Amino acid sequence: MTKQADTSETGCCPRFDPKPWNNKTIKFKNKLFVKDRVRSFFHIPLNFGAVVVKNLELIEAAGATNPDQIMLTDENSLWGADIYISVDKEVPGVETVRLSGTFMTQVFEGPYSNVGKWSKEIKDWVGSKNKQIKKMYFSYTTCPACAKVYGKNYVVIFAEI
Repeated sequence: MTKQADTSETGCCPRFDPKPWNNKTIKFKNKLFVKDRVRSFFHIPLNFGAVVVKNLELIEAAGATNPDQIMLTDENSLWGADIYISVDKEVPGVETVRLSGTFMTQVFEGPYSNVGKWSKEIKDWVGSKNKQIKKMYFSYTTCPACAKVYGKNYVVIFAEI
């Protein structure tokens, strides 16, 4: 889930290893994130790349890069989504928030058009564990260009329980 250019074959997104993220329970306790907003049209992002690049540059300049650099997306509107990028410390000039909670995660692979199907699958899986989802976040692990190079388009869904 890292987006650090210096660790990548493509100069953009590194290869994603799904094993540490699939069918896991992860806890955040006051985990620090930079928060920003992406414009969308019916959930299709219009400026996702520009927003991510801008924030990653600010995070790097502040020396706040988190080793796991989790990036979560809250698809909370047809017209936009909040993104959260984990950091090690406050970053000047941007909004930072702290997230706490328990999350069940699953990794999915395929085109973004499958998000609705994947959302149902994780709801069923979480339900089978006698848990209820409070909120879902999506982690798009690579940009579309890198997904094409790697031949895999992984998305991790973080289901807060």
